Amino acid sequence: MDIKGQLAAGALKLVGRLPLRWSRRLGGAVGRVVVWSRGNNLRISRINLLRCYPEMPEVEREKLARDSVINTAITGFEVASLWRQPWSRAEDVIVRVRNQQLLTSGVEEGRGVLVLAPHIGNWEIFGQFLATVGPTTSLYAPPKIAALDPLIREGREKTGAHLVPTNVRGVRALLKALKDGGIVGVLPDQEPDLSGGDFAPFFGHPTLTMTLAYNLIQRTGCKVVFGFAKRLQDGFELVLLPAEQAIFSEEVKVSLAALNRGVESCIAEAPEQYQWEYKRFRRVPEGKSGIYRK
Repeated sequence: MDIKGQLAAGALKLVGRLPLRWSRRLGGAVGRVVVWSRGNNLRISRINLLRCYPEMPEVEREKLARDSVINTAITGFEVASLWRQPWSRAEDVIVRVRNQQLLTSGVEEGRGVLVLAPHIGNWEIFGQFLATVGPTTSLYAPPKIAALDPLIREGREKTGAHLVPTNVRGVRALLKALKDGGIVGVLPDQEPDLSGGDFAPFFGHPTLTMTLAYNLIQRTGCKVVFGFAKRLQDGFELVLLPAEQAIFSEEVKVSLAALNRGVESCIAEAPEQYQWEYKRFRRVPEGKSGIYRK
């Protein structure tokens, strides 16, 4: 019997029974403890923020690092509520949707829409929302704790999303979904394997960037938008932003640079809600030195 898995699943179910405001409070408390412990999350956030905002006053950068760690903890507790409770309750906390026509116009035209959703705010409620607009397909990698898999699947599929594996079969499913005029959601700020990426500027630094979006665009001619769910005091604002024309370039490095600029534009909307503790600059071009040390 997987005791650890059962405990994790039980904790998720328990937190999932809480109203959103209470899960936020609990997540905030946990986040402050994480900041106080001065662990690896805060250390990585500081390194990334210094790399991306070297001109920012140190006191502001430190506050941003701490706020980001707290917001990431809040996201974790929010997710449990959003997975376990009915969509009708989640829908009630969506205060507004900005630029929704960027998404709906593509769906109405029967044109596939590639939605690039960075790790800002709460990406789970954003994914649930997409599936209410049109047929949505996303990549899914099962969690390391197997007992959580059915709970996560249930939460992500509750509004009709289709989850596909992170392999060749899954990519084929994404291509088919776009060619059929559906919505495909991709997290564009995850570091890929070397075989699935190329280096492109991100906050002025060469960063290994996934080529999946580039390949999907080139093979389908789909529409592309960026999107995320920004946390507000009384709920969420779902934000959709247009992609630069350069993202459609046949030159891979031009397209990837535009993709990263799109991510930067999203981050600028709520930098304290970005997941800065992710080792985004872990792999570096040959001849360069790593920045994380550990």
